[in-house]
Amino acid sequence: MFSRKFTVRWSDLDANAHMRNTAYMEYAMQVRVAFFEENGFPVAEFARFRFGPVVFRDELVYLKELHLLEEIEVNLLLAGLSSDGARFVLENHIFRAADGKEAAYVRSEGAWLNLETRKLMAPPEKLHQVLSALGRTGSFAEMAAGSK
Repeated sequence: MFSRKFTVRWSDLDANAHMRNTAYMEYAMQVRVAFFEENGFPVAEFARFRFGPVVFRDELVYLKELHLLEEIEVNLLLAGLSSDGARFVLENHIFRAADGKEAAYVRSEGAWLNLETRKLMAPPEKLHQVLSALGRTGSFAEMAAGSK
């Protein structure tokens, strides 16, 4: 399982003094970018191949509040992948470091978009292998091929 630790910042808070919804999404995205970078696909590599991820749907579920200066751990798991690697479902689970309780999770459904044709595509084989090797959720599901 891939994960990163963070500290809740002042700018992450809403008017109720707990973490705002967009901050959860930003931490989830940061962990995804770090995962791809550490596995041979930094942002420059996506630019070089002229493709990138497109998200069709995000779901954010709150379980516990997070507050200023709390340490959190955000992990990344694979919840679904098409046989050609073109479509995917990623989940980020966010835990409070102090007690290990899950505070929220983000479930994102997406695909790879060719930036020139503006059509879905299967990723390079290396990226398909990287995604396939990511830790899986208990509810992982194989998806139909999606680049056609």
